[in-house]
Amino acid sequence: MIPLIAFTPRLTLIAASRALLTAELSKPRYFPMLLGAALPTDWPPGEYDEEAMRFFLAQLTAGGRHAAGWYGWYAILRAGAEAPVNTLVAAGGFFGPPDAEGTAEIGYSVAADWRGRGLATELVAGLVRHAAETGLVRRLYAHTSADNPASHRVLLRNDFTEAPIRAEDGRLRFVRSVVPTPAQS
Repeated sequence: MIPLIAFTPRLTLIAASRALLTAELSKPRYFPMLLGAALPTDWPPGEYDEEAMRFFLAQLTAGGRHAAGWYGWYAILRAGAEAPVNTLVAAGGFFGPPDAEGTAEIGYSVAADWRGRGLATELVAGLVRHAAETGLVRRLYAHTSADNPASHRVLLRNDFTEAPIRAEDGRLRFVRSVVPTPAQS
């Protein structure tokens, strides 16, 4: 079974569930209570929008327990020096389980008030580690716009390299190999 929670030095990563996504979409006042975290003023961030939430919810509904952990993840900054309470700062995750060759795509968005603090780099590192621990992923890729140097740095710091092929919409493609390292039980 794929773990549905992960930790980085400052973040707790929680895999989206049908209950969390339903609350986020339909009962937003309950959503932070279910997460146990405060929401930033500009939630949801960037490309993590209602369309993404609905896509993740549909995929989790169709895929059942086998889909858990292969779609959205919430990044919660743990209470401490940077935040007085646990605070939802970013969303990220996968666009689905790896294909037959072990390739999966990741994405991420950080709330505007929390950008420039290394949280996206930490979130991506946690997602890469999670992918490795599943034992199923051999290669990851991500897309970002050519005019987003901050996102390029996040990927480069996580050992992605720019691929020579661009996406059909002109976005840059970054790739990296993943060495499966199944989690210790």
